[in-house]
Amino acid sequence: MSLVRKFFPLALALVLLGGAIQGVSGLRSEPEVQGDLKPTSDQLDAAAEIAANLKHHYRRLEFDNSLSSQVLDSYLEDLDPNRQYFLASDIREFERYRNKLDDQLSDGQLEAGYTIFNRFQERLETRLEKLLDTIENDLESLTFDDEETVLVDRGEAPWAADEAALDTIWQRQLKNAVLSMRLNDSSLDDIRTRLTRRYESQLKRINQNTPEDVFQVYINALTQTFDPHTNYFTPHNSENFDISMSRSLEGIGAVLQYEDGYTKVVRLVPGGPAAKSGQLKPADRIVGVSQDGEAPEPVIGLRLDEVVDQIRGPKGTKVNLEIIPAGSASEHDTRTITIERNKVVLEEQAAKKDVITIERDGETMKLGIIEIPAFYLDFAAFHRGDPNYTSTTSDVAKLLVELRKENIDGLVIDLRNNGGGSLLEVNKLVSLFINRGPTVQVRESSGRVSIEGDKFPGVLYAGPMAVMVNRFSASASEIFAGAMQDYGRALIVGDQTYGKGTVQTLLDLNHGKLKMTNAKFYRVSGSSNQNLGIVPDVDMPSLIDKDEVGESSLPNALPWDEIDSAKYQRVSDIVPYLPQLREKHSSRIDKDPEFIYVESLRKLLEENRNRIELSLNEKSRTATQKALDSERLAIENSRRKSRDEEPLGSIKELRDLEEQRALDPESDEESIDEDPYVRETGEILVDYMSLIRENQVARQG
Repeated sequence: MSLVRKFFPLALALVLLGGAIQGVSGLRSEPEVQGDLKPTSDQLDAAAEIAANLKHHYRRLEFDNSLSSQVLDSYLEDLDPNRQYFLASDIREFERYRNKLDDQLSDGQLEAGYTIFNRFQERLETRLEKLLDTIENDLESLTFDDEETVLVDRGEAPWAADEAALDTIWQRQLKNAVLSMRLNDSSLDDIRTRLTRRYESQLKRINQNTPEDVFQVYINALTQTFDPHTNYFTPHNSENFDISMSRSLEGIGAVLQYEDGYTKVVRLVPGGPAAKSGQLKPADRIVGVSQDGEAPEPVIGLRLDEVVDQIRGPKGTKVNLEIIPAGSASEHDTRTITIERNKVVLEEQAAKKDVITIERDGETMKLGIIEIPAFYLDFAAFHRGDPNYTSTTSDVAKLLVELRKENIDGLVIDLRNNGGGSLLEVNKLVSLFINRGPTVQVRESSGRVSIEGDKFPGVLYAGPMAVMVNRFSASASEIFAGAMQDYGRALIVGDQTYGKGTVQTLLDLNHGKLKMTNAKFYRVSGSSNQNLGIVPDVDMPSLIDKDEVGESSLPNALPWDEIDSAKYQRVSDIVPYLPQLREKHSSRIDKDPEFIYVESLRKLLEENRNRIELSLNEKSRTATQKALDSERLAIENSRRKSRDEEPLGSIKELRDLEEQRALDPESDEESIDEDPYVRETGEILVDYMSLIRENQVARQG
């Protein structure tokens, strides 16, 4: 089995290609770069080598004018996503590169990338200096009586015609920052201190930019035109090519990515300090970092590896993170959290079981619940031949034997927040529930399709099953859920999954590494896992914004498609039962206070997220905030009433309670029997079992 398939968490194969293209810099005539930062000869050689390798990408894009145009647009968006630095005249000037970048990059020429970056740095430096001057000398003069507004997202706005137009844009953004902080009861001195620290940090950072920084940003504008998982890594950070702190020995256990100048949380590692604390969520943005006892220092605009270096640290120490919570309308609505660093312990990611009971028509149904946080495998023990190596499949098999002794009537596999893991393990786990057959198909860039399958005869558990998923169920989780759905082996319940169905290869270069997509996963039915993910049989309400989280939210993500079905035999046909199951499910959750709470909060968050602009009039903004707080409090108190809890008297009480929950998540932990999603999944499974029984009786009659 290839490394690509065997080591699924990183889906990489080490292919030594360093030195394959040498001496290119000596053959080219490099146009003169305008500005201070200029490429090195190593970078020139690496650019040509990367362009050559990308011609073997799964997508097989041609290096032509169309690609050149996409790279230019992508690069400008990466540098200035909110169109607040470049002038319209700059953009017109850069149009001369519209159809030239493909030729330049193929020849190992980097003039366009460095010239554009140098102009960006010049504009950014000017803006920050003006902003700092205003904060120091004119902050008191800002007024909030006019009927002005500020665009929340300027990504589609026209480029500023001149410096005066940029001044207006920045003045409104500064007023928005000050007003947001005023509404959070910050004093003028505190506002001045925080904003000065933020923008001085950005100014200091841009003055430290090196040719390596330019090269990484520019080349990634090229690579991510192919797909979002194809990336270039400099020699400095190529060993951390996903910048996943789950791979560090000690840290907080979070996977991060760089997006529009911010460090964004992609997912939390099960069993890690961040996941256990409950304070950090996927799609939160980290804007400040400090060590315990210190005020957070701004990290906006810093390279991802620099931010990760600040967050990492020895076990037992604490790190403070200033974050913009997911869904915030303003980047200045921040809060600071503290997480104690620790090791991510394998045992805390291990599968575990529980049992719940469902009362139905005077009968008590006993359901086993197996939670699988990740598809784990102790690779070192596995390779040295230790028969007792730790793995998902061996742990689940033991739990299934224990549950069978408890005479369960049905089984729920909980894959919520399971971001994937070993492909070897997911194949073996499927084998516990089917009697031989294919589990997943892998299509390479050449078009060749290979099939991974269950080669072990027999079934360990053959009873009724449901699989719980959500938007953070990805990769290996999607392979398992997809196989269970295709075989008709289990009901899939929850939210549409992440949609990560691609495989990457890590290539050594003369300078750094290239992670490149070279294959896709397909279900045994022939449907791709990519982009669409696994669509559940029965939907559950969710607070997750699919426009912010998931493969479909990423630019240039490979599309969903289909190939020929593998040869397999369905265990049963669940489809005829789905209309009744969905109807019964809807009638329950429409009256369930917990799901009414989720749906009400989802609508409120969506309304807040979808604001196009914000008022800069203090009275208007205050009224909007009060209305939002009032609705949020009403939603919370409606839920508390259903739980026979005392209502909260103010939004401050709610915020204090949420902060207390974040600081001590164990104090608010629900038992699995109280988890509304688990209980409703149990109800759905019992519905399914009842319908099967009714159908069998009807056939016998």
